[in-house]
Parts: sequence; C-alpha cells; structure tokens
Amino acid sequence: MLSDTIRSAIIGCGTIGPTHADALQALKLEGVELAAFTDEVPARADALAAKYGGTARSLEDVLADPAIDCVHVCVPSGLHAQIGVQALQAGKHVIVEKPMDISLAACDALLAAQKASGKRLAVISQHRFDKASVDVKAALGSNLLGPMVYAEASVPWFRSQEYYDSGDWRGTWALDGGGALMNQGVHTADLLRWLCGPVETVYAQARTLAHTRIETEDVLAATLTFANGAIGNLTASTALYPGFAVKIGVYGTDGSAIIEGDRLHTLTTKSGIQGGGESVPAHALQVAGGGTKSAASDPAALWGDAHNAQIADFIRCCRTNETPVVDGFEGRKAVELVLAIYDSARSGEVVRL
Repeated sequence: MLSDTIRSAIIGCGTIGPTHADALQALKLEGVELAAFTDEVPARADALAAKYGGTARSLEDVLADPAIDCVHVCVPSGLHAQIGVQALQAGKHVIVEKPMDISLAACDALLAAQKASGKRLAVISQHRFDKASVDVKAALGSNLLGPMVYAEASVPWFRSQEYYDSGDWRGTWALDGGGALMNQGVHTADLLRWLCGPVETVYAQARTLAHTRIETEDVLAATLTFANGAIGNLTASTALYPGFAVKIGVYGTDGSAIIEGDRLHTLTTKSGIQGGGESVPAHALQVAGGGTKSAASDPAALWGDAHNAQIADFIRCCRTNETPVVDGFEGRKAVELVLAIYDSARSGEVVRL
C-alpha cells in the first residue's frame, strides 16, 4: 500500500500526454510527483519535462526505475497493451488512455498481466466522472425514469484531412483500431453501455465518405438492442463540419434524460422532477471540431476536468489497493462493443455479443 509521495511517468507525450500532465500537476499538493516523460520523439518528452519538471528518459530507463510507482500510457491505441503489460511486469501501476487496446486478445493480455502483478490497472473513460453522467446514472439506478424503452447517442464531430495526415497511425486498422467509433466515439459507446446496461445485439453500417488516405470509417451508424429490452442507436462521424457536441439520450416510460456536450440538458419525470438546462460548454464544441483547450481563445474552457477526477481516483486506488472506477474489465467491455459493431458493418449481419 502506498502512502507517501507517488512518482508518476507519462509514456507518450503527444496529443493527450499533456492532459495527463496537467491532471498530475493538479494533484501535486496531494503527494503526487510528475517524475518522468518518454516519447519516441525525444523533443516532445523534453518539452513536457521543461514545462512540468521531471526528466525526459528512455522507456527502458523508466520501467527499470524502482522509484517510479505509476505509468500513464498515452501512446497510439494499438500499442496500449504492449506498453501496459511491460509496465505491469515491471511492478508499476498502470492507467491507459482510451481505448484499452484495439483487440480483445490485447485487452486480455493486459488483464492477465494486472492479475499476475497485483498492481492497479485503470482505463480512461473520463466522462463517467462528469456530473451529468453521474446524475443520469443515479436517476436510472433509482428507477426515476421507469423501464427504459429507447436510448440514443451521437458523436457528430469533424476532423480535417490534415488531422489524419499528421500521424501515420491515425485512421489505420493496425494502430488506430478503427476510425470515428474506435478513436472518437469509444467514450460515448462506453457511457451508453454503462448507463443502459449490457448490449445484446448490434447491426451497423460504416463508410469512408469525406477523407482520403485513411483505411477506417468516418461515418458509422448502429442499431442496438439492450438486455433490458430497450432498443437504441449509436452514430459516430468525423465528417460533419464544423463539428457538434456529443449527445446521449435515455428515455423511459416515466421520464427522459438528455446529456449534451458533457452537460445535463434535460431530466424530466412524470413525478415532477425537473433538471438540466445547462449550456453546452465551449470546450465540448472545440473538441467536436478537432480543437483543444486554448487559454488564449477560451480562458473558461473546462477540457481536462474529468481527466483530473479519474486520475485522482486512480491515484487513490494505488494508495489503498482498491479497484478503480473504470478498471480493465470495464475498459474491455467498451472495446467488445466497438468490435462487435465493426464486425456487423463488415458482414452486413446482426452480431450478438
């Protein structure tokens, strides 16, 4: 059980690495030290080390250092399990970015390594920590909405061709594991399954309609059936200019709840409970359009707050030996759903999970 300073390292210092660094920096007063950075492009690790402190080091050096307690895996999706397994075998607690990996075999390898090591393993699904998500989950758990009859989720985002061209792994099956659904939509797929329960069957169609030089889809639509008898729809795209906020709607016989752009838009029930009406935050629209938080253009942007909450949960569990809110088993479920949808889109058949 850890009790003193926890020393963390970030593996992969590209797009999402700085978000993890920000979260760890926010935990500094709680005994967390951002100790090391590593990246296949050394200049990126150097830049984060200069900004946050710590040192830029090789992966081998980080994993061999007994003073490093936790590793944040922020490399391309198809390398998550490879790096995560090495870190667990080296005796580190591990938190991996979404998705857990791009195959169930890789996810299972991570789970096996975690079991053998006895260390903590978490998978980023930060929107489970949004207040809106927690409120809707509580409403469903209290049966305020009555039996669920329908659910919908849409990820109507935009990514430019330059986005895909900026990294040779983007839009590839080998390292991205998919397109709009696996990369951009996996958070929403996870939230939908978490809120509404297990999915029994999927039927999907996917196309590449707006981008060139990518192997994966930029438009996808799926119909789902849930174990509780409800039906639903899930759509994801990176072709919808200029990009719009994610929306999740859950509808029961006694009430409805809608989340839009990470905020509670509507919560209404026959018993008279009313809630919502929060404005869609600017950061949600920025992310939908392919941007990230910019203090210059949007000082009030909140992008990263949910990451902070999930990483704080992970650090707490490393100290107490408890199970993180989104552990490896939960991370695997989201990948299983995404892969079933891809199987259906390829085969043209209904796929049963």
